[in-house]
Amino acid sequence: MARTIAVTGSASGIGAALAGQLREQGDRVIGIDLRDADVRADLSVPEGRASAVAATLEEAGGRLDAVVACAGVSDFTIMPVKVNFFGVVGLLEGLRPALAAAEAPRAAVVGSISGTHPVDDDTVRACLDGDEPAAIAAATKVEESGAGGRLYPSSKSALAQWMRRVCVTPEWAGAGIPLNAIAPGVVKTPMSAPLFEDEGMLQIMKEAVPMPLNGFAGPEVIADALRWLVSPANTHMTGQVIYLDGGAEATLRGPADF
Repeated sequence: MARTIAVTGSASGIGAALAGQLREQGDRVIGIDLRDADVRADLSVPEGRASAVAATLEEAGGRLDAVVACAGVSDFTIMPVKVNFFGVVGLLEGLRPALAAAEAPRAAVVGSISGTHPVDDDTVRACLDGDEPAAIAAATKVEESGAGGRLYPSSKSALAQWMRRVCVTPEWAGAGIPLNAIAPGVVKTPMSAPLFEDEGMLQIMKEAVPMPLNGFAGPEVIADALRWLVSPANTHMTGQVIYLDGGAEATLRGPADF
């Protein structure tokens, strides 16, 4: 039976790969992105999130079988905090009632191995408090100090912690909605393409994210896992951050941290 699934970041990378796989198996996909999507919206601002939620609910008729949040940015500015955390959380919270109306609802987000890297504690704390102005203020200080490289890990760490906190609540688990995350290592997408073109950055990337099993991944690898997470087959897995990273997390953190 065909299902209706909303996918953010559907115009490229992991989101595009997932949207294509879902359509191939007969599902209806409501793509959400800045452009080239069924719902065009800017998830970096509250108004854009509200617009995306309203348009998606209208497209879906008030009921969604699954939501997958793939949209994200990876620069050294405040944008990862705005998009990767507040954009994801705002959309999932806004669409949760439509998920609860479905027979077998599912939700998943795209995390990152970077969520295990050093973060800015003030930014993460403000994110988890749901205080976007405070999070942006903290992130701005980090960016201006020249440590903007901590903001992407901060956004992904906060997202994973939020997901694990809410997944077991009455609103999610109590409503029968599994909520999980796939945390990739390095994925070959348009977002990461400039890194592969710079030999120096490529070497840094290999050292920061060592992937002994089969090296860098294509977006379809991550999409495959997301597709299972939001399938009816996933009846009991929730709150899990699944490192689909070629062994990077196990290499970096070792056997005792699991």
